[in-house]
Amino acid sequence: MKIFADFAMPPGAMLLLQEGTAGHQLLLPLKPAASVLTKPDPDQQFATADIAFGQPDLQAIAEAKELKWIHVSSSGITRYDNPQFRALMAERKIAVSNSATVYAEACAVHALSFLLAQARNLPVALKTRAPSGSPAWAALRSSSTTLRGETVLILGYGAIGKRLAELLRSFGAVVIGYRRQPRGDEGIPMVAESGLPAALGQAGHIVNILPDSAETRGFFDGPRFAAIRAGATFYNIGRGTTVDQTALLHALRSGHLKAAWLDVTDPEPLPADHPLWLEPTCFITPHIAGGQGGESDLLVRHFLENFNRFLQGAPLVDRVM
Repeated sequence: MKIFADFAMPPGAMLLLQEGTAGHQLLLPLKPAASVLTKPDPDQQFATADIAFGQPDLQAIAEAKELKWIHVSSSGITRYDNPQFRALMAERKIAVSNSATVYAEACAVHALSFLLAQARNLPVALKTRAPSGSPAWAALRSSSTTLRGETVLILGYGAIGKRLAELLRSFGAVVIGYRRQPRGDEGIPMVAESGLPAALGQAGHIVNILPDSAETRGFFDGPRFAAIRAGATFYNIGRGTTVDQTALLHALRSGHLKAAWLDVTDPEPLPADHPLWLEPTCFITPHIAGGQGGESDLLVRHFLENFNRFLQGAPLVDRVM
């Protein structure tokens, strides 16, 4: 097999990849992509590849006649998630898998960190130097809560949402999931499109993990923010394009939303003069939810597990097409 890996990785991860694919031909570009999220430059070697690992270019995929399997080096598959590409993969019988398993734990923990920081009122607490017994001290204590009994609605219920739901159960939270077409095996109560307004009005915490697609761009607009229960908190670790940020800003300034915690924005990073930076109840991290030590090693190990499955004809983990 000829395996094309298009992104830069540290020496240890490269050694893992070389050892795990021994006996096969590893094709490496002259100019690898800077990260697992970056689109690589065109490379002539790709035309001969049987397997692609990374973020291969759509045109290069269309022209690669030997391609049998694509393993995307991210959880999101935005550039590939369209009817035309899906039809092409089905026609040519090319399997497509992603790296959702690698990022599920880190993204779920990041979202949980947001939820816990909000519950414990950490943004205020970390800035407060009130002596014990003072009115400010008492107000801070009384405004801190736990997640026990809180309703959390997770939109875009996939690998990340499933892991977050598992973590939230240990805190006594009530978790509801949303996806366009519930499968029935999610393990938590699910709502479809018709039940979403009622779920938004019920939950105190709205966690958006929706991917970017034609159907989800601007998903959280003015009417959807208005449907959210007054005083709820909004979290986004999905994609910035799924949120109308003007509508979000209005919901925060009006007090309808208690707070917003964002790991993704549109664009990224937000311009320095964007009003969300100045909003006192909006907290932004720079798209790091999936980040973790040894990330490249984990990506390679996940790919190699699927590589062995591919060679044996076994079902691929995280197959999306």
